[in-house]
Amino acid sequence: MYVVVAGGGKVGANSTRTLLEMGHEVTMIEQRSDRFAILEEEFGPVVMRGDATEISVLERAGIARPPELLLAVTGDDEDNLVISQIGKEGYGVPKAIARVNDPRNQTHFALLGITQTVCATTNILGLVEHEVPEHGLVRLLELQREGLDIVEVQIEGGSPAVGTRVAGLRLPEGSRLISVFRHGRTELVEPGTVMRPGDQVLAVVTDDAAPALRKTLLGAAKG
Repeated sequence: MYVVVAGGGKVGANSTRTLLEMGHEVTMIEQRSDRFAILEEEFGPVVMRGDATEISVLERAGIARPPELLLAVTGDDEDNLVISQIGKEGYGVPKAIARVNDPRNQTHFALLGITQTVCATTNILGLVEHEVPEHGLVRLLELQREGLDIVEVQIEGGSPAVGTRVAGLRLPEGSRLISVFRHGRTELVEPGTVMRPGDQVLAVVTDDAAPALRKTLLGAAKG
């Protein structure tokens, strides 16, 4: 597989190193001269110097082949967005993954069709939420293109869903219970599955239906 990595910081360098170890062909682009010198010493001709937002630089990196994968992982969200758009819309790159440094910019990427993104801040906050859930629903995965979230719900002893079969739950439109983890085992949810205290339920839900799903499974949020 041929991969173009735009950005030679820690993310870009580690990604390039791993991809090379896996036997893939990689070209990494780095703009800063000081960082380029260090990267060139390690990676040799794999790394080239230039501004990856410039078409001429991307073309020298082989964007017109096109690569099977484009990683836009600079420290600037605007640059990552531009690089991803050029690759996908201008050269037909089948898959572009962009780094989002500020989670507030996530919407801009989605609106412009860059749905495969990685945001360290969002991931860390997700782990924090998993340990200390404030609203009962923990978002594990966001499917931006489909407008769906995969969430985890911890059923407590006082939850209104306890003792109720799934078929009898008034689940909001656009939601579905997938599996339940109990007694160290994961079971697929069936219409006859009965909710029990301590169950960890995996569900898929649309963004706007999440509050209603929470209310059905856990009751009204406490003020």
